[in-house]
Amino acid sequence: MVQHLAHLLSILCLSLLAGCVERPLFDDLKAGDELVVLTRNSPTTYYFDNDRETGFDYELIKAFADAAGYKVRIKVAFTLEELIHSLAAGEAHIAAAGLTATPERLERFHASKPYLTQRPLVVYKSGLSRPRTATDLIDRDIIVLAGSSHSEALAGIARDLPKLRWREIRAADTLELMQLVAEEKADLAIVDSVEFRMQQRLYPRLVAGMELDDEAGMVWYLPKLPGAEALTDRVNDFFDTFKESGALKALQDQHFGHTRGASRIGSLTFQQKIHSDLPKWQSLIETVAKDYRLDWRLLAAVAYQESHWNPRARSPTGVRGLMMITRATAQDLGVDNRLDPEQSLRGGARFLKDLVRRLPDDIAEPDRTWMALAAYNIGMGHLEDARILTERAGLDPHRWQDVRSQLPALQDPDVYPGTRFGFARGREAMTYVDNIRHYYAALRLRELPNNRIQPPIDMGELLSSEHTRVLPRAL
Repeated sequence: MVQHLAHLLSILCLSLLAGCVERPLFDDLKAGDELVVLTRNSPTTYYFDNDRETGFDYELIKAFADAAGYKVRIKVAFTLEELIHSLAAGEAHIAAAGLTATPERLERFHASKPYLTQRPLVVYKSGLSRPRTATDLIDRDIIVLAGSSHSEALAGIARDLPKLRWREIRAADTLELMQLVAEEKADLAIVDSVEFRMQQRLYPRLVAGMELDDEAGMVWYLPKLPGAEALTDRVNDFFDTFKESGALKALQDQHFGHTRGASRIGSLTFQQKIHSDLPKWQSLIETVAKDYRLDWRLLAAVAYQESHWNPRARSPTGVRGLMMITRATAQDLGVDNRLDPEQSLRGGARFLKDLVRRLPDDIAEPDRTWMALAAYNIGMGHLEDARILTERAGLDPHRWQDVRSQLPALQDPDVYPGTRFGFARGREAMTYVDNIRHYYAALRLRELPNNRIQPPIDMGELLSSEHTRVLPRAL
């Protein structure tokens, strides 16, 4: 009996020991396995919108994982240095974090084909001295993300300009850099163009003074471990297919299309109105949006585009109120008083929801909402004309970016006579939707600092080197 018990215990111990032996990271990675992904918490890569994970790189890695049958486990790095160190240590299969291809990184890691391009910009606050050449960077307080490709670029410039100095901020997101420049706690920040276009909506006083370096590709990195090269090949095959199908372009439009045509002055006015006027209406907008199952930020963006949140707004054509409803539409919607803010919001929300419902079932979100907004501006009939023109042009009438490209034709005298509903101000509708997407994205981005994933401990000590001073997280 004792011998039998001892035998069972020995088997149990061997089983436990076997369970402690870690499986190699890339060992026979197949469908159903977990793909561990390193990323950073930023508006262009990975963040939470309410309780939903989103971000361009996140959506892209999800598409790759879905195509391969992998499950995704996200690991968030709180600094670029931490991300690079964790990848080098083999703690993840892939780093998908909007990272630029640099010679130093390409020596250390496997890299995918580029999926986007970006260039480093020197950003400053409007009204202060604009940097135009590398020599203008001397004696300026410059900040960059620690461990970024920008540090490598500055180090290269410093070989010719030994007086050049800069500070490295231990963080993972350039929002912190932009805030420091906006608050005049630093003179200049080096920010990649993709992130700058996104985040300038929050800091419209910041402008790009010059390009620090040439355009470079954004890539995913993989550690140089056995099996990683095969996964790199799978990623590259996926990128080829994703690009050829038009899905990459659609994903770019979904996440970055709202930056198209956004003016800095318009963004500045909008940010001012957020502080001065939105607090008066936010609670009511949230209530109405909830009743109609709309994102309150979308409803707020539409109301701003229509009236700049002025409940007594009037246009030369006679539309009135927060949502600028026509008299005929008000009658159809049961709105007795277009100047009553709640009635106007409810009427506009109901009208928008009805337009969304009337679109063909095979139009997916978010394209469905953007097309409904175009119909809100020019009518469903004209939108359908634009969709027909889109199909005739060999484009996809289910994708907003393709339909958008055909809207100007509705006012082309060589085209609109052949449409069912005739002339329409198609360019105005295109701009209308672009503006709403811009305002909507700005309202979402405004909430990001409150929803950011924070590091469990305070990062970093004060370090220094010949050209660089590294500071802890500044915010």
